[in-house]
Amino acid sequence: MIDKEPVIRVGLLSGVQSVHLTLEGTFIDEEGRTIDEGALVISSDEFDRAQANSLRHVRPVDFEASRATVHDVTIGIDFHWERKESQQFQGAIRIIRDGRGLTLINELPMESYLISVISSEMSASCPAELLRAHAVVSRSWLLAQLKKANTSKPVASDDDRERIRWYDRENHTGFDVCADDHCQRYQGVSKAFSGETFSAVRNTRGVALVYKDEICDARYSKSCGGLTEVFSAAWEDRSVPYLSSLYDGPGEIAGYRMPLTEEANAERWILSSPAAYCNVKAQEILSRILPDFDQETTDFYRWTVEYEQSELRDILLARAGVDFGRIHSLEAIERGESGRIIKLRITGEKRTLTIGKELEIRRALSRSHLYSSAFVVKRVGGSDFPESFQLTGAGWGHGVGLCQIGAAAMAEQGHNHERILTHYFRNATLHRLY
Repeated sequence: MIDKEPVIRVGLLSGVQSVHLTLEGTFIDEEGRTIDEGALVISSDEFDRAQANSLRHVRPVDFEASRATVHDVTIGIDFHWERKESQQFQGAIRIIRDGRGLTLINELPMESYLISVISSEMSASCPAELLRAHAVVSRSWLLAQLKKANTSKPVASDDDRERIRWYDRENHTGFDVCADDHCQRYQGVSKAFSGETFSAVRNTRGVALVYKDEICDARYSKSCGGLTEVFSAAWEDRSVPYLSSLYDGPGEIAGYRMPLTEEANAERWILSSPAAYCNVKAQEILSRILPDFDQETTDFYRWTVEYEQSELRDILLARAGVDFGRIHSLEAIERGESGRIIKLRITGEKRTLTIGKELEIRRALSRSHLYSSAFVVKRVGGSDFPESFQLTGAGWGHGVGLCQIGAAAMAEQGHNHERILTHYFRNATLHRLY
C-alpha cells in the first residue's frame, strides 16, 4: 500500500498576522544559504519583501540537533483548556500566505511526528502497551487521511426547522494535518518524552490497522463513557464495520437494557456509573496517563452542568446564532448506540430548531464544548419555561473507536497493544506497511 515513510506537513499556525520564531542550530534556505540562529519575526505586511524570502522555507542541516521554537501557538482551540504556548519543533519550517494572513507549516518524517503526537495526546508516563496501541491508531488515522486527501468536503445542511452538520478533517490549504485536537494533538518536542514513547513508535514502525485491504480510518476519543459509538453518529451516514459500538469492558454488559438508542435505556445508563475500563476514579492512575491540562478535568466519565434560563438563552444565541427567547425544552430526538444524542430539538418561545450531529450539539450548548452529547436533561423549577436546565452526561469526546482512558486502563491491567487494538477495532488486523 505504501512503499516508504511519508513526510508530513503539519499546520502549526493559520491566518496569523505575524510569525515569531527562534532558531537553534544550523538551518539553510532553499538556495542553500545559512540562516543565523536567533529570534525572527515575520509579519504579513513584510512577507513579500526580499528580506523575508529566504525565511519562507528553511530546513535543518542536522535534524536531531536543531530546533525551531514557535511562539504564541494556540492549543485546545475552542475547548475549555484553550491557551497559548511556545513550542519547539524539529524538521523544516515553511511559511505561506493564505487568505487571512500567514500559515506556518512544519515538515518532518511521519515517525518523528508520531513521537510528538503520542506524547501530546497522552502522558509520557503511560503504560508502554498503551503508547504502542496509540502509535498504531494515530499512524493508521493519518495514513487514511493522506489517502483520501482532496475527497472530503465540509458538510452543512440547514433549513428553518433543522440544522444538521458534522465536522471531519476538511482539506487544508498547503498542509496535510493541523496540530490541534481537530486533527491530532501535535506539540513538537515541547512535551516530556520518555524512552517508552520512542520505543513505542520504533517498535511499531510502519504498522497500521487494516480492514479488507484498506487502511483503517482509526478514530479515538478521551472517554467513551462505557460504550463506544458508531461512526455515523458523529460523521456521514455510512457504516464503518471496524468502528462499531461495543462495551468498554470484559465480557458482556450486565444489569442494563439495550439498546441505548431508546430514551429510557439511555437515561438509566447515563444516570448510573456502570463498570467499564474507562470508569477510572483513582487520581494516581489518571496522573500517569493524562497530560497536565487534561488532568484539570476529573469528572469525564459522568458529569453534570447546570444552566440558568437566561444563561442558556445567551449561550445558544452566541454559539448557535439563534434567539430562541425563553427556552421551553431540550429534547433528544435521535440517539446513537452509546447514548450520544445525534439530533436535539430545542424549543423556545420564539422558535423551534433541531440540531445535530454530536459536535454541533456540544458546541451549541457550551461556551467551549460539552464533554459529550451523551446526556439527559432535567428541567428545574418553573412551568412552561424552567428556571434552569441540568444536563447529566457520560464520556468525553465523540466516543468512536479507541477510548484513550479505557485503553490505558487495559494496559494497566496487563493487556498488550494487540489485545487493546482488537478490542476497540473489531475484525481489523495489523499490517506493517513500510
